[in-house]
Amino acid sequence: MPNPGDLTLSRRHLLIGATSAAVTTAPTLAKAQAPVANAQAATVGAPSISKVSFLVNGKPRDLQLDTRTTLLDALREHLHLPGTKKGCDHGQCGACTVIVGGRRINSCLTLAVMHEGDKITTIEGLGTPENQHPMQSAFVKHDGYQCGYCTPGQVCSAVAVLDEIKAGIPSHVSADLLAPPQITAVELRERMSGNICRCGAYSNIVDAITEVSGRKA
Repeated sequence: MPNPGDLTLSRRHLLIGATSAAVTTAPTLAKAQAPVANAQAATVGAPSISKVSFLVNGKPRDLQLDTRTTLLDALREHLHLPGTKKGCDHGQCGACTVIVGGRRINSCLTLAVMHEGDKITTIEGLGTPENQHPMQSAFVKHDGYQCGYCTPGQVCSAVAVLDEIKAGIPSHVSADLLAPPQITAVELRERMSGNICRCGAYSNIVDAITEVSGRKA
């Protein structure tokens, strides 16, 4: 080691001193960081599981779910109802539309545990091939689909749209917000704008909804 009175410090001596300091402080630093690491490990533990009960297509269903499970995944993966489709998974295409408490929602944007006690209707609950809902029959009659991937969401949304109009709920294109909304092509296109059909069957979808609205009148 150099004489303490010698102010000349070589590169070799600098490296030796730095290494010694690192070795000395490492155990202290590790000990100080241990509580933080333990707290982080506890946070990353097992997922939180919760029980949720709701009425799906008229049947009571009880599930034990990770609280992060979306309603869409609960329907598809846990209740094995694949009619509700996973499209964008960002609430932009409408393929996952279901009816909850009489209102249409994007099931990919909501957690299953948020719907405790709710009444949920999927495409499977609207009708069957042997006993179709009038909206399903109208979609078939008017060729309101091509590839069919978006059709379950389109049909669920269309059924809810007519209920919205019947309830007097206006849309962005309603001329008078206080007057009962009318069933027009403009109204239907606006209300169905959240359901994307990449095949472009929009005009046929409007024809199908218009026919069913006439049946209801």
